Amino acid sequence: MIRPLADRVLIKMLESEETTKSGIILSSGSQEKPQIAKVVAVGPGTEEVKMYIKEGDKVIINKYSGTEVKYEGTEYTIVKQEDVLAVVE
Repeated sequence: MIRPLADRVLIKMLESEETTKSGIILSSGSQEKPQIAKVVAVGPGTEEVKMYIKEGDKVIINKYSGTEVKYEGTEYTIVKQEDVLAVVE
């Protein structure tokens, strides 16, 4: 398992929609990078940064933030907590 350090958060991007609300099917090249993800693991924080994101949260992140990693066939992204814009409830 991947364990993030300091103020890092390990997330798994949720699949993007393949059709628009009006029913138009999008090719994979025209789909935007999804911005909603599920939190898989959270670092312990630092003396300066208290962690308020928790495992299992559904979050919205900055569009081009983070480092993508592949572990045991699954793709994850590691972001700093400051790159999380909101928690989806």
